[in-house]
Amino acid sequence: MYNDDYSLELYKIVRENEDLYYEDFVDFIAKTKLSKAIYHGEPIPMTYQGLFYNRKNKSDFIYIANILMSITDKITDEFLKNPKYRKLFQLDPFIEELVLHDPGYDVPVPICRYDVFYDGINYMLCELNTDGSSAMNEDNTLGELLLNTKAMQKFMEHHDVTNVDMFTPWVYESVDMYKKYVSNEKPNVAIVDNLSVGTTNEFLEFKRVYEENGYNCEIVDIRDLEYRDGKLYHNDYRIDLVYRRIVTLELLKIKDEIKDFLDAYMDNAFFMVGSFRSQLMHSKLIFEIFRDEKTLSLLNSEEKKFVEEHVPFTKKIEDRDAYEIIMNKDKYIFKPIDGYASLGIFVGREMTEDELKEKLPEFIEIGYVFQEYYDMNRCEFLEFEEKSPVLNKFTQVVGLFIYNKHFIAPYTRIGKDNVVSGARKYYTAPNLFINE
Repeated sequence: MYNDDYSLELYKIVRENEDLYYEDFVDFIAKTKLSKAIYHGEPIPMTYQGLFYNRKNKSDFIYIANILMSITDKITDEFLKNPKYRKLFQLDPFIEELVLHDPGYDVPVPICRYDVFYDGINYMLCELNTDGSSAMNEDNTLGELLLNTKAMQKFMEHHDVTNVDMFTPWVYESVDMYKKYVSNEKPNVAIVDNLSVGTTNEFLEFKRVYEENGYNCEIVDIRDLEYRDGKLYHNDYRIDLVYRRIVTLELLKIKDEIKDFLDAYMDNAFFMVGSFRSQLMHSKLIFEIFRDEKTLSLLNSEEKKFVEEHVPFTKKIEDRDAYEIIMNKDKYIFKPIDGYASLGIFVGREMTEDELKEKLPEFIEIGYVFQEYYDMNRCEFLEFEEKSPVLNKFTQVVGLFIYNKHFIAPYTRIGKDNVVSGARKYYTAPNLFINE
């Protein structure tokens, strides 16, 4: 398996001098706690290893990214021109109006993190994150620290290893889109979110990289924007390019407070990446829509095969599904349709029949899907138990960061629970590309 051979090699290095490397591990963890890798105010948990992947694995990731981008284009195009097809998405009318508005470019999802279960051979889609896709900072910050550990320094005597930068490529891609669709002049950039919930450490890193590349950049709360004289402003700062980080669900909550932003968007007074069309792929309903006959009729044979083999069965929960769900609860996982950050997820095999019966009315009222639970082959990662190195099996969710349809790098979380997420005990495994 990918990763495991390299994990074993790293493990053998650490076994050569367990005390030395354990002390180094303790020092490494201390540095992570002082770093900018923060999630919900807490340091990101780490083992003594990242996710190792090589050229073959990268080729797989590129293939998955390319075919998903092709399917994304076809679904979005059909949504825009076919009112009957739109009904599959069950969008709030306000959001549908934003999605239908032409943003001035033809890339439906300029930035995303499409998560897959991947073991080096087999893979299954897990979740599609579009607007507000995050975690670049935790990967790159922790990855650089990890490469400077004593074990990785020893490992790199025999391997060419890189922690792929996820910030600079986005600066290049977003500005290239602006130049292609708007103007060759340098844009004033704004990173826009509801800053009471946004990932500000990550925003600061993006701001730094924009500025290092010669672009003005401000981090702005979406509620503080003004639309005047045909332009969008934050105080006296005219905004040409918006990097949108606010997720659509959060935007919907405060829509009455952001009239200036919305009016300016509908007037195309600024260029925004990504547009609201990315919401089509963000909704958990998209997995059900992938498998709908109306969608399959849009796809070529290779894309249909991909959907059949790599998109788990998914369906919105309705009253008529209760018997199937309860009788086969261990087969399913339950997710909120408009959820993000892995909040509100339930696993059938972790619930009693009575608990599930009690939850079903709530699932129906809020809007949930039930999805086929995927048991994947677990990979080995190095950690310490009682100061001794061990290789333990973990489930890994590999997030494929894709910028302007180009695969950049994976972001990986690993865990031993039935769900791998920030809402449960997990570790981040920074991307470690082995160029061989």
